[in-house]
Amino acid sequence: MRHYEAMYLVEAETTDEALVPIMEKYQKVITDMGGTVGETGKWENGRRRLTYEIDGRREGMFVLMNFEGNPDVPLELDRIFRINDDVFRHIIVRQDEDEE
Repeated sequence: MRHYEAMYLVEAETTDEALVPIMEKYQKVITDMGGTVGETGKWENGRRRLTYEIDGRREGMFVLMNFEGNPDVPLELDRIFRINDDVFRHIIVRQDEDEE
């Protein structure tokens, strides 16, 4: 199993109550494929101003998720991020073994 880190942005006005089901949806994608989810939550208080405007948005809520899985897990997660409207930007990065 490889270690990965995913960061994704949702609408800045998203409340904590609305954010929980969004995070659970992406965690379920990983666990359904045999992966395990580590720490997940808002990154640095979550809401931040963006460096540049994305689709008319000047702010976003940043969510950071650590997980482990086979190489097909981040590919499926990337596909799901792309087809859902609740995430407007994302990145998935494989973490090196020596960083632990």
